[in-house]
Amino acid sequence: MGAMSEEFDYDLAHTRNFCIIAHIDHGKTTLSDRILELTKAIEARQLKEQTLDAMDLERERGITIKSHPVTMRYTAENGEHYRFNLIDTPGHVDFAYEVSRAMGACEGAILIVDAAQGVEAQTVANAYLAIDANLEIIPVLNKVDLPSADVPGVIHQIEDVLGIPVDPVLKVSAKTGEGVREVLEEVVRRVPPPKTERAQGSLRALVFDSVFDVYRGVITYVRVVDGVIRAGDTLRFMSTGQTTPVKEVGIFSPSQKPVEALEPGQVGYIVGAIKDPAEIKIGDTLTSERDGAEEPLHGFKEIHPTVFCGIYPVSTDEYNKVRMGLEKLHLNDSAFTFHAESSAALGFGFRCGFLGLLHMEVVQERLRREFQLDIINTHPAVIYKVTLKDGTVSEIDNPVLLPDPTRIEVIEEPMIKARIITMSACMGDIMRLVLDRRGTVDCTETLDAQRVILTCVLPLNEILIDFHDTLKSVSRGYASMDYEPHGYQPSDIVRMDILLNSEPVDAFSCMVHRTRAVARGKQMCKALSETIPPHMFKIPVQACIGRTIIAREDIRPFRKDVTAKLYGGDVTRKQKLLKKQAEGKKRMKEFGSVNVPQSAFIAVLKGTAEDK
Repeated sequence: MGAMSEEFDYDLAHTRNFCIIAHIDHGKTTLSDRILELTKAIEARQLKEQTLDAMDLERERGITIKSHPVTMRYTAENGEHYRFNLIDTPGHVDFAYEVSRAMGACEGAILIVDAAQGVEAQTVANAYLAIDANLEIIPVLNKVDLPSADVPGVIHQIEDVLGIPVDPVLKVSAKTGEGVREVLEEVVRRVPPPKTERAQGSLRALVFDSVFDVYRGVITYVRVVDGVIRAGDTLRFMSTGQTTPVKEVGIFSPSQKPVEALEPGQVGYIVGAIKDPAEIKIGDTLTSERDGAEEPLHGFKEIHPTVFCGIYPVSTDEYNKVRMGLEKLHLNDSAFTFHAESSAALGFGFRCGFLGLLHMEVVQERLRREFQLDIINTHPAVIYKVTLKDGTVSEIDNPVLLPDPTRIEVIEEPMIKARIITMSACMGDIMRLVLDRRGTVDCTETLDAQRVILTCVLPLNEILIDFHDTLKSVSRGYASMDYEPHGYQPSDIVRMDILLNSEPVDAFSCMVHRTRAVARGKQMCKALSETIPPHMFKIPVQACIGRTIIAREDIRPFRKDVTAKLYGGDVTRKQKLLKKQAEGKKRMKEFGSVNVPQSAFIAVLKGTAEDK
């Protein structure tokens, strides 16, 4: 019993659309490999580990960054032939919106839980997303061949925490392929076929992803709900009003394969005439230009960056090279944004927006690796809402743009609701960590005899740099965390500037809570005083809020022994030379400028991130 290699007639009742969801490293992509192997969707000689992960970075880190759809043909044990549309989704919280859009293209979800690790934070988050999307959830226990696998305990967690009945118990080893056929049989049995009210009516198709091809422009990934898409049709995006002729339609097997038409229930791609990915909104509805649908599909929302940082070339000669690299990355990742900015200290660069810290790290790594760029990145920052006394509200992501404090009525900072799963023995340490980061613990739930779930509310700014590392450290590697936006909250946020020889350096300006300002200021001043080389005169490095100095360190001067040429005589001769030297240094300080090498910026920006 295998898959059919030949084509067969399309049948809505014999179509199954499903995705694979799980916590990071619980085996989503490995199970996808085994399913591809079993259905013979790809030739054996083309199979490799993480087949659906296209980027080298995805393979090296063992993470999925982009959703990957694939269409397969499967022959069930009852002899019936089925068309499977599978979407392998990312597991990280930064890509939660992409996961939710992928779910919008499915009727079912395979929820993988590591039999050795058990239910973790993103297992819970992704399960709730699937429940909200009204998907049929099939829990699967992976890695059952490991000696540390605890199948009864994990089944208990799934049923108690998620409220999902585990019946039948599907035990799988994605590495060896054990139990994979049983999972596919359960997909056939439990995942409902796609429904359409108007198979031949007005077209409605959900846009769940897009990529850019140098030769063909933007390729849009769609799930057809009503109607049919054929090459030659003219389509309209309902949120933007953008229209495009269809040059090609096709399916993923797993590479792109052109077909005559995409019919209701199918997942595939369309090639149009759009050249800018920013014109396509994920979650949008496609319809026909003529006699199109009036009601869009439910669930579209604009996706906005939440974390910002500056990216500057180490050498100013590489500015255009960095700009071209950012433009090319933006073509394949419309959620990443950038615009030009300049800094008195770092020169010309770009202000970039990301969905989260992992997203930021991935983009920076791709710039260094794919475009061989040497870049400096400034501290990550979030968007603050600033209400002025005249009632004007503005969103600020760069400290330099903050209005004069006398005009500000209130500053609000973004909050997150975090779900932390940890061992009971570490609960006290993690609660202290949350309180230390200005957070609150709303509730605690017992997961099982060893583990608990903490629900916390924290400022987003407090988890940006090292929160995750500290969490792993205090929990000895056992804790996992997932978070979601939780609105804005008024807060005592101030702008802290760094002065070198009484001149502000905008690259080091940052928004900080007033209670953290002194410690942060001392940290940055100390790091700068140690990394900027000595000058001919003593240079003060100061941290200030407005006109109030809150921390100071000095960069030591060179010491020249001007009395070395004296061979005795009266002491006044020595005093006269030292006084002359002091006057010269004072005059030099008035006219001298501080030379801050690039290495000092790199060391300080990295150093404060590590020390925080």
